Amino acid sequence: MMGDFMGKMQEAQQQMEETKKRLDGVFVDVEIENGAIKASASANLKVTNISISDGLLAKNDKEELEDLIIVAVNKVLDEAKQVQEVEMSKVAQGMMPNLGGLFGQ
Repeated sequence: MMGDFMGKMQEAQQQMEETKKRLDGVFVDVEIENGAIKASASANLKVTNISISDGLLAKNDKEELEDLIIVAVNKVLDEAKQVQEVEMSKVAQGMMPNLGGLFGQ
């Protein structure tokens, strides 16, 4: 019984690692201020791109630019985190029926 449990735990860990690797290829894109700033991130919470429109740069308003970059980065990371949580919960739910057999269910 303990061997079955350890095997299931190793399988679960392997599935989680595979999901993490897969999430490196899942991307989220956001735009703020009508596309003035665009940001992209992987579902593993790595920012992969930030694009700033020429119009925003032409304003020469450093403080506004900094504030908008922060907003864009936070927004893209929040959305990427949601994708990550959904995908990880799918893996966890998929493992539950397998673990249930260990407890006589």
